Amino acid sequence: MRLGIRKKDTVVVLTGRDRGKRGEVLRIIAGRDGTAARVVVSKVNIVTSHEKPRQTQPGGIQKKEGSIAVSNVMLLCPKCDKAIRPKRDRLQSGERVRLCRKCSEVIL
Repeated sequence: MRLGIRKKDTVVVLTGRDRGKRGEVLRIIAGRDGTAARVVVSKVNIVTSHEKPRQTQPGGIQKKEGSIAVSNVMLLCPKCDKAIRPKRDRLQSGERVRLCRKCSEVIL
C-alpha cells in the first residue's frame, strides 16, 4: 500500500467537520480486507472517550484525536504551503524521494 503520507507529515483536512484544519500525522492505521487506511492527525477530529480508571491514570471523560480516512487528508508542501499529491522520483544518487508537483521541492 503506497500512501504518500508518513508519520510527522503536516496535512490539511479536505472534508468533514474539521475541513481546512492543519495538523501533524501522529499515527497511520493500515487498512486490510478492503478497508481504507486511516490516519490520526493532531488536534483534528476530537472525540470523547469514557475511560476506566487505571493505576497510572484517572478515569472519566477524556478528549482525544479520532482517526480520519486517508482519502480525506492531503499532504502540505512546506515550501509553497499548498495541499499537494506528492510525486515519487529518484535522485542521481539512487535515493527515492517525494517531490512537490507544484514547486518541485523535495519533501523529507
